[in-house]
Amino acid sequence: MSGGRYVVGLIGSGITGSLSPALHEREADELGLRYVYQILDLDVLGLGVQDTAMLVAEAKRLGFAGLNITHPCKQAIVSHLDELSEDAATLAAVNTVVFTGGRSIGYNTDWSGFAAGFSRNLGGAPRDDIVVLGAGGAGSAVAYALLRLGVCRLTVVDVDSGRAERLVEGLHPVMTDGQTIVTGSPQDLKARLADADGLVNATAVGMTPDPGTPLPPELLHPRLWVADVVYRPLETPLLAYARRIGCRTLDGGGMVTYQAAEALRLITGVTPDAERMYAHMRQLTSGGDSADHG
Repeated sequence: MSGGRYVVGLIGSGITGSLSPALHEREADELGLRYVYQILDLDVLGLGVQDTAMLVAEAKRLGFAGLNITHPCKQAIVSHLDELSEDAATLAAVNTVVFTGGRSIGYNTDWSGFAAGFSRNLGGAPRDDIVVLGAGGAGSAVAYALLRLGVCRLTVVDVDSGRAERLVEGLHPVMTDGQTIVTGSPQDLKARLADADGLVNATAVGMTPDPGTPLPPELLHPRLWVADVVYRPLETPLLAYARRIGCRTLDGGGMVTYQAAEALRLITGVTPDAERMYAHMRQLTSGGDSADHG
């Protein structure tokens, strides 16, 4: 990087159709920046999640300005960076790496991306009792965002109970008076959802080409609002069912846009027009063709 020229990459698995290059490069053009965004797909490169640290080191050596990190690498990279932002350290998950002064600094913009998308599209929705499905990188960010948004009771459900317990324990320090966060199991979802205000799918279930739902859809009821972090497609099978029975819904488009906007700001030091990026995201997905949720 020199003189306003930026080379940036995205590391993850199954990301060849990502919207991130288009979102970043179009907004950079609008800002008058010379900006190239490269896809570093583990599947295409024949690499695994264990190679994430090597790719980050190579990007740093080659003069990249920064990186975005997506599934399944957000947690694997944490211990291989020189420094973490407070949010990234709390969440033990990184989705943005900035190279500066010879150091690699990890940030998490997923949580603020979800919070911004929620506030934009579901700002008036009740948030006393919320269930989050998934305790991975996306689930960590969503749970953190919901606590910051003032949720009173949060239940985290994951097929890996140990992972859910670690997330809950890690978030205890950021809770305020009157907030509780607990773990649940897939087996007691019916009871958990009966009195809940909202449900967030923070797993990859429902992402193209997976036609499934992360829970039996008949567990939903019209009093719930339902959100999904997946945006390939924007209307996942879960959201389609929820909408049919009268639930308010929130797709993953807001989260992916606003996390991208904050990542671009961190990498370049220039504040983008997030609403312009949101409009661009809607244009890109208007034909039903979108991308990964990271």
